Amino acid sequence: MSEPTTETVIRVSGPAPYDVVVGHGVADRLPALLGDGVTRVAVVHPEGLAADALIAALEQHYDVIGIEIPNGESAKTATVAAGCWEVLGEAGFTRSDAVVTFGGGATTDLGGFVAATWLRGVKVVHVPTTLLAMVDAAVGGKTGINTGAGKNLVGSFHEPTGVLCDLATLTTLPRAELVAGLGEVIKCGFIADPAILDLVETTDPADLTADSPVLRELVERAIQVKADVVAADLKETGGTDGHPGREALNYGHTLAHAIERTEDYAVRHGEAVAIGCVFVAEVAGRAGLLAPDVVARHHIAFARVGLPTTYDGATFETLHAAMKVDKKSRGNLLRLVVLSDLARPTVLAGPAEDDLRAAYAAIGGAS
Repeated sequence: MSEPTTETVIRVSGPAPYDVVVGHGVADRLPALLGDGVTRVAVVHPEGLAADALIAALEQHYDVIGIEIPNGESAKTATVAAGCWEVLGEAGFTRSDAVVTFGGGATTDLGGFVAATWLRGVKVVHVPTTLLAMVDAAVGGKTGINTGAGKNLVGSFHEPTGVLCDLATLTTLPRAELVAGLGEVIKCGFIADPAILDLVETTDPADLTADSPVLRELVERAIQVKADVVAADLKETGGTDGHPGREALNYGHTLAHAIERTEDYAVRHGEAVAIGCVFVAEVAGRAGLLAPDVVARHHIAFARVGLPTTYDGATFETLHAAMKVDKKSRGNLLRLVVLSDLARPTVLAGPAEDDLRAAYAAIGGAS
């Protein structure tokens, strides 16, 4: 376990390797992550999140432009992206300049997409301020915006030049947001690192606070899981030896994205992921792939930290139709990332509708 005063550097390997720096009070590492030759920096941040201190620190080294965007998923639209492009154009942004995202996962997704598409790609460094963004959106180079048809259907792969996870920013995070972030952390435990599950199951949930050494270990372990998966399959072309590659990171996301869309993104992403993971565990159990005790462990692990494990906000038909638009689908064939055991993800193509219906009923869903 890392000491509170030290920083942890997790290397994400690949064609363009970069570092993820984790620690308390590590904001001074940002210029080093931006690298040499940068003249202008655009800081993309959501309204209501004070970015003044970050901007002031960067102004000691660069010409800085602040770009304020809407909060949450409402930022992830073509209209907001176009507004950012206009600001960059007016500022004369060139390929030697850089974008810094400062905020949660939606900010990272939108800001990363803007960086990926401006001049066909400029540098971006992510400074996530939520637990969810630290362990999910900031690492891996996926960027995207939403459309009426679904979540993240428009996007690109654009790796950052660095990620700065300053755990001090989590001290002001509402408890509900911190808990929601644990949805992605626990997901990583099921797909790759069962030690995460052991930590969650043996730690009093009240002790999982921003300054908790256990929370830091969970963050570092979840980031390492994502770094390892991304390094092996950057653009989601598939894994080896039966492993689904980067698609494994979408465990629970097929139903999660359907719920988010149905609820007009009023449900937090980590909450939807928790429900989605329990759902696919139930599907895998009914398909004869996953042992009952591992299915039950899904219900227990997510519920232990205060995440939802049931959902009855829409009919099965509504969610089934939304799931078919999932990025993993091929034609009309629904494909789900499932487990055959702990840390053994695989893809179930064309799951039986009876199994899907029964799994939805098992999490309290309406028929």
